[in-house]
Amino acid sequence: MNSTNLATRVFRLSLVCNLLTLAACAGVGSNGTPVLYPNAAYKAMGETAAQQHLSHCLGLARSSGLDPMDNKHSVASGATMGAAVAGVTGAVGGLVFGRGDLNQAIKYGAQSAVVGAAAGGTRGAMSQQPSGTYRQFVQRCASEKGLDIIGWQ
Repeated sequence: MNSTNLATRVFRLSLVCNLLTLAACAGVGSNGTPVLYPNAAYKAMGETAAQQHLSHCLGLARSSGLDPMDNKHSVASGATMGAAVAGVTGAVGGLVFGRGDLNQAIKYGAQSAVVGAAAGGTRGAMSQQPSGTYRQFVQRCASEKGLDIIGWQ
């Protein structure tokens, strides 16, 4: 088997791995619902009132112009990370399996970076985690009512 065929196989394997990773990650995420800790204030007001306060905070954040699913930065950072990881992986694979041919390593690194950028950008776009500013706004509003948000799911 010549080095070009082997390098092509490495590139294809890298492509398949990136696509499988993207598919696996596509279902991972959250719907952006805060989880309340049942502290003294929560227990004193009861679950219904606590949820009403939380709903008020969520609405207040939106009416203040905050978008809970602002994922513009997720797309960019995902694309950058995907390009970097896949590019390096492709280049190293090209060097190892291309018998040290630097031109082939650069070629496969660039091809892998394009695939990685697409996969990472798509993963970032599919991220359903609420924006940091939105989460902080809701958490502060809830804390002013004595409620503790322990996470988002």
